[in-house]
Amino acid sequence: MSLRYFILALLVISVLGSGIAVVYARQEHRQAYVQLTKLVRERDEINIEFSRLQLEQATWAETNRIEQVATERIGMIFPASAELVVAKP
Repeated sequence: MSLRYFILALLVISVLGSGIAVVYARQEHRQAYVQLTKLVRERDEINIEFSRLQLEQATWAETNRIEQVATERIGMIFPASAELVVAKP
């Protein structure tokens, strides 16, 4: 008779332990999903910022912009035709 109670107690403990393990696993899953969602949102924001920076870089690197800055800030001008010298190899 005591063997039956021992087996019954073992089964009850096993069921309770299994239930607790299931609850713990579900909680871990929820936390991991929340973190994943946060990281995906952050990745999307970083990609948007990167696209903006690429567009800004392309704007600053345009030939017209470079010419304007060279003329205004440094005072560079295009040489006249008479000032050009062509060197032949």
